[in-house]
Amino acid sequence: MSLSKLCGRMSDNARYPRAFLVKKSEPTGFYSVDRKPGSLAVAQDLTEDEETVEDSIIEDEDDEAEVEEDEPTDLAEDKEEEDVSGEPEASPSADTTILFVKGEDFPANNIVKFLVGFTNKGTEDFIVESLDASFRYPQDYQFYIQNFTALPLNTVVPPQRQATFEYSFIPAEPMGGRPFGLVINLNYKDLNGNVFQDAVFNQTVTIIEREDGLDGETIFMYMFLAGLGLLLVVGLHQLLESRKRKRPIQKVETGTSSQNDVDMSWIPQETLNQISKSDKLGQKCFSSMGIKYLRFSKQCLVDAM
Repeated sequence: MSLSKLCGRMSDNARYPRAFLVKKSEPTGFYSVDRKPGSLAVAQDLTEDEETVEDSIIEDEDDEAEVEEDEPTDLAEDKEEEDVSGEPEASPSADTTILFVKGEDFPANNIVKFLVGFTNKGTEDFIVESLDASFRYPQDYQFYIQNFTALPLNTVVPPQRQATFEYSFIPAEPMGGRPFGLVINLNYKDLNGNVFQDAVFNQTVTIIEREDGLDGETIFMYMFLAGLGLLLVVGLHQLLESRKRKRPIQKVETGTSSQNDVDMSWIPQETLNQISKSDKLGQKCFSSMGIKYLRFSKQCLVDAM
């Protein structure tokens, strides 16, 4: 008889009280149920059911023990993977901050400066060794695009003290207009020799093209525009000159005239005689002055010789 059938039969019997006491017989392994006003003996079926339950409990305990044994193994494997990676992490006893002097703009072929603050919150000294920066491929940070020289610091920061470090770099000009991953690492250690590395900045940034100043392309463009303007001015000048040459010269008819055709009859004869005399006198004076000048020049030449 199974345990479920036994319980069902006991519940159906309303003449007997529901409370009962279960006793286990030590030598045979049988269970007996005593209840008032009588007792009920349970056969070996009940014992087999109890043994099945106990076996299932033991199996569950064995499974839990196996799971507990597997967990330390997984933790050990994770630690081994971290050791194989070889990348140190930041110390919980230190804080770092970063400030870009000219904002988070990264112009190509231009100096970028930033300040890194280091705070020692622990009870032991930290030795800040170096500060480095690099541009990396945004889809794979293991691939370096531009790696800058590490700045050696070798600065001791006592407990509850702060230190600030300055670093500058110049993005390459061909990188303008494209995104790259910028990684800035601060390397330090404690007095026990434990090495730490804090990724102060680890984000994707866009390198902007340089707008100030004149490059080769801009100079060539200005020279081309100046030459084009000069050529246009020369062409307009030649066009205007050709139009002027093609225009015909307007001829003005003046007719025939001569001094003998002048009517001088209205002038009194006395006035005409005076004019003619004055003309003759002027010619004589001019001729006499010329002869005297020639004689004077000749005499000067003779004296000079």
